[in-house]
Amino acid sequence: MSRSYIGTIREVFSNKNIVAIAITTSMITLSDMGWRPFWGLYLKNELGASMAAVGLLSMIQSSERLVFQLPGGILADRWGRRKIILVGTALRILTPILYLFATHWTHVFWALLINGATSVYMPAFNAIIADSLPETERGAGYGAYRMITSLPQVFSPVIGGIIMDSFGYMEGVRIFLFVSLGVNLIVTFVRWKVITETLVITSDEKKRRSRAQEKKSLQQKVGETFDLPRTIWVMVVVAVLGSFGTRMVQDFLSIYAVEIVGLSNTQIGLISTVGGLMMTALALPGGMLSDRFGRKPLIMLSRAATPISYFFVTLSANFQQYFTVQSVNALASAFGGGGVGGRAGGPAWNAMIADIVPMEKRGTVQGAIGTVTGIVSAPASILGSYLWTNLGPQFPFYVASISGIVGVIVFILWVKEPKLEKSVELTVGGGSKPP
Repeated sequence: MSRSYIGTIREVFSNKNIVAIAITTSMITLSDMGWRPFWGLYLKNELGASMAAVGLLSMIQSSERLVFQLPGGILADRWGRRKIILVGTALRILTPILYLFATHWTHVFWALLINGATSVYMPAFNAIIADSLPETERGAGYGAYRMITSLPQVFSPVIGGIIMDSFGYMEGVRIFLFVSLGVNLIVTFVRWKVITETLVITSDEKKRRSRAQEKKSLQQKVGETFDLPRTIWVMVVVAVLGSFGTRMVQDFLSIYAVEIVGLSNTQIGLISTVGGLMMTALALPGGMLSDRFGRKPLIMLSRAATPISYFFVTLSANFQQYFTVQSVNALASAFGGGGVGGRAGGPAWNAMIADIVPMEKRGTVQGAIGTVTGIVSAPASILGSYLWTNLGPQFPFYVASISGIVGVIVFILWVKEPKLEKSVELTVGGGSKPP
């Protein structure tokens, strides 16, 4: 089968579930990425948080998410994707409200709790996208989704940086929180009206499942949940190592850029904007390449770039050097083996999971990966703040770099990519060649 770049976009976005999810996620990203890059600076300078407190809040946030991911995945496979997505989306309405009332870093806890609960729909998200795509176009589908959802990062961060420099962190963050509140209300309504269920379970099948579950002990149910293929478990280890490194430095990056490298908020926003532009331009081609040449090479490239960039951050002494390091990282991440904001996903990564796992277990598997990854990597931010305070600001980045590189080595040695039933011949620009 052959398909052009434009043809792939048309095919992927002929599915209204993917269109609805991609556009609404883009709306959320548009509002959130205006203030998220400055979160650590906001906590430190406006809410009185120490480096240890920033690390603690980061750990709490990741811990909250791990609590909800596995139940969300199980429910997505049992009750359907749509219901879980709507519940998680509706919870997002409360998060900016609680952030707006915070006057001290200790007040942020309740907002983090609700924000963590919204992650209940992430396994359902990944599952519904996989359900909506044919096997040979999953990489392109996830790439198209990443392309659309990355588009706001071309505009939001630099606008956010200008606003933070003009109004300060307190007023700047509050402006974007009010925008987020309005966006979350709109997104909840749109998803309720447009998204349709992909996991259709007949009443007889529901009764059969219910009777079968009643007969099983709790130990058997837990055992089934974590009865995953060996390749998936290796990918869990890789995700844990990568996520541990990312979460060790994620909330300290903006602080390091401002206080150590000497950048302005506008410069930080500009760097995020260029990264978003690269993600937007290359996400779909990256997904298409993974359909043609395989998931593993793209994942290897993407996952190696992030830990290497952490090391070179410590060598950056000015805007040009820091900009180059982060641009190279964004360039490789655009090809889809790594996640955004510390998440394990990415077009090639999620496509490989969907290739291995049957439809009826995709939500559960995504939830299990998220939960195990979250449990093991939760203390990373605390360790990062300890290293920063006691050994120096560079040391969290050194350890994060080592952790990520070990994950890449594990992936190269022990992950075997399943073969697709059909090969896909892809060309960019409208031309095509026969297979």
